[in-house]
Parts: sequence; structure tokens; C-alpha cells
Amino acid sequence: MRILYAASESVPFIKTGGLADVAGSLPKSLKNNRTDVRVVLPLYSMIPQKYKDQMEKVAAYTVDLNWRSQYVGVYSIEHEGVTYYFLDNEFYFKRDGLYGYFDDGERFTWFSKAICLLGKHIDFKPDIIHTNDWHSALVNLYVKDFAIGDDWFKDVKTVFTIHNLKYQGIFDPVMLGEVMGVSEDYFHEHGIEFYNKVNFMKAGIVYSDSLTTVSQSYSEEIKHPYFGEQLDGIIRLQENKLTGILNGIDYEEYHPKKDGNIVANYDLRSIKKKRDNKVALQKMYNLPVDENKPMIAMVSRLVSMKGLDLVAHIFDELLQEDLQFVVLGTGDSSYQDMFHYFQHKYPDKVAARIYFSEKESRQIYAGSDLFLMPSLAEPCGISQMIALRYGTIPLVREVGGLKDTVHHYDPEKKEGNGFTFTNFNAHEMLFALKEALALYKDQEEWMQLIKQAMKSKNDWQESSKKYRALYQDLTKK
Repeated sequence: MRILYAASESVPFIKTGGLADVAGSLPKSLKNNRTDVRVVLPLYSMIPQKYKDQMEKVAAYTVDLNWRSQYVGVYSIEHEGVTYYFLDNEFYFKRDGLYGYFDDGERFTWFSKAICLLGKHIDFKPDIIHTNDWHSALVNLYVKDFAIGDDWFKDVKTVFTIHNLKYQGIFDPVMLGEVMGVSEDYFHEHGIEFYNKVNFMKAGIVYSDSLTTVSQSYSEEIKHPYFGEQLDGIIRLQENKLTGILNGIDYEEYHPKKDGNIVANYDLRSIKKKRDNKVALQKMYNLPVDENKPMIAMVSRLVSMKGLDLVAHIFDELLQEDLQFVVLGTGDSSYQDMFHYFQHKYPDKVAARIYFSEKESRQIYAGSDLFLMPSLAEPCGISQMIALRYGTIPLVREVGGLKDTVHHYDPEKKEGNGFTFTNFNAHEMLFALKEALALYKDQEEWMQLIKQAMKSKNDWQESSKKYRALYQDLTKK
């Protein structure tokens, strides 16, 4: 079975969010299951030179964007057993960032068309093209459109995965003819029309053969207006092809026994070494060194979706407890200012690091005791899985993938791997935090919980099997 996996970013080459982690680990897991999966990405100028130096040019062709014929160069590299193709056009991708440009609609229309035509130029006809989020969503429409006049596409099936419904790729309807080059027959309420705009995400939802989301809970949530981002109606119409498959993490990449970013490596048999990482973290962030003091951490984009309004509401009250709080990330200035303010007010308790560092994030996962994720919405979440892997206990709101991966600990039954709260309510979150802090005082019980957390299974083994079964079902239709 031949799979072409299309994404706008992938580790280790380029990353802005969780999609890159998925695109870097799921294909590798599928490859291990004897599936011929290849990944296609844009050739961004920001990709490190060490990878560019390994690339080989394997093809060149053009795509038509209405009256313009635009160049596509194809470069290939093999990484950890998976073949990656990088599509080159410096006019579109020789830039300082990935997204947020005035011509994003045109850039990713080019990318989608180039993906569809790629197989014809590299002698690789995919059975399935698997696309992700709005950046490659038009592939699903183009495959259907091209199949009308080209038999090569008639038996190519498509899968579209929604990683975050909030970001949809919405553009002026002039795109339809001027750039996309498709008939106005697609521009209607059951097609790609969205309040008189063109909606790329909607194209993926409507025209894919199979629609997936990144957790079972999120697949149910997006059918309702609160989570549906005004697309819940069209999702309900398409729910017969909708499946929730939980993301995983790469257990080799995130491995506390092997991680070179942390001070002391450890596993289930050497959990006590975890405290050495806390001491190192306290020293690095100029906090009082005390390995027995509970440390709460957040590694997050500082935006409202991450539940930071709840934190703001009870932060003063929480900091009356004997604890330390560490935050790493960037985002909205109001939240950045909030954490700076509390660091100034409580210098012995709060360390606010308003930037992002992969190395420091690993040190936080390894060194802290509690990992806070009070999200308003969370399609899947990767951070809670990493925290579990490193024996740092997640405290999460029961939403999306957080609900599917973190289960409230019952000390009597010795069941569960973290702490949860249900409603988007600051004091309900605070109550859960105080429950966790109370359990922390019983170090024997806390050690039991750490073991439960580290035994959680969140790699790609089961999820990749579900994707492979989904692919196989599609090829039979």
C-alpha cells in the first residue's frame, strides 16, 4: 500500500506546532508496519542547511494557477527510513516564516496542486493521499476535480485530518478562478463556500474520502457549535466518514532514560533521579533549591485557548500555597505581562520564561512535579503525553485529547495517571490543584502515581494500526 502523507511542517526539518510532531512520527510508525509511506512538505528557506545539503533533486515540473505556470522543484531525502519530498518554489517559500503572509491562499493552493501532480513525476502513484489541516486541504478537492478528465486520479483516495478546526484558511472568493482555477460549481454551502468566502478547511472536510481528527473526544466535540467553529453543521453532514484517532508521541524522541537535554536520566527503575532535574531547574531559573517543594509547570503557547484566563483568575490564591511555578512560552502580550508581573511579585515562587527553547522544555518536563493544561479546547495535546512519559503528573481539563489520555487518580483503587476537572471554571481547577498538592505530601502515594503515569501508553503503535486499517478499507471501496 502506497501512502503520500502531505503536511505543511514536520520535525526534524521545520516546526511551529503539534502537526510537525505528528508528521515526523506517524509516517515512521506506518513505515514500520510495512506501508510504503512518503512525506511531502514545502521547501522552506528556514530548513536547516544540514538537511538541505543531503537533498537530491529528483524532478521538476509546473503547476497552473489560472493563467500562470509556476515552477515546482522536487528534492528528496531519506530520514529514519522514510522518504521525504520537498517542493521548491522560492517565490512562495523563500521567506522568514511559514504562515501569515498576504498571499497564503495562493502559496498553499500551489502546494496542494503540486502535491496532486507529484506522483506523476517521481514514479510513485499513491493509493492514498493523506492531507493535514487547511494548508493541504485543497488536495482533496483537486483529486476529485482532476479525476473528471484524467483516469490516473480515478482510483486515488484521500484522507483529511483536522488537527485544529480553529484555523481554516479562509480567503476571498476571487481565489476560485484567479488562483485555484476550479469551477464555480464548487462554490456553494455544501462545497467550499463559507459566508461568501472560500474555506480551504471545508474543502478537506467535504471532498475527502475519509475524515479524521486527532482524538476520539474531539471528533464528537466538533459536531457541536461550542467546538465546531461554525463548521459543525457540515461536519454533522459528513459524520458518516468521520473517525477520531488519537495522536501519539515518538517514544524514542521523548525518552527520559536517553534524553541528552536533561541533567539526570532515569526510568521506572530509577525514578529518584528525577529530583536531580528539579534541583537543576531551580538553579537555572534562580528559584530556591528545595527538592521537596512541589513545582507546577506550563510549557505552552500563551493564548486564551490554553485556559490562561483560569490561571489569571486564581493565581494569587494558588501562590499562597508552598510551591513553585514555572512557565515557558510566548503568545499574547496580556498573558506574557501577567506572568512577568507575578514573577516580580513572587520571585521565590514564579519563574516566567517568555520565549521557547526545546532544550529547556525537556528540562521542565523532567524536573517539575505537576504539568498544568487547563485548556478551553484541546483537539489532542502532545504536552500531557510527554509529561506522562517523564513522570510529571498532568492536571488537565476534561476536553478533547486531554480527556482521552489523562484519567483522575484514585488512591484507593490505584487507578488513573493524573488529575482532571470538568468545567471551564477557575475554582474547579484550583480545587483539583489543591487535591494534587495534598497528595504530593504523601511521597509514597505520589511515587505510585508517578509509576502509573510512566506506564501510560501513548506511542504510535495502536494509532498507526488504526490508520493502516482505515487506509485498507478505503482501497477496497
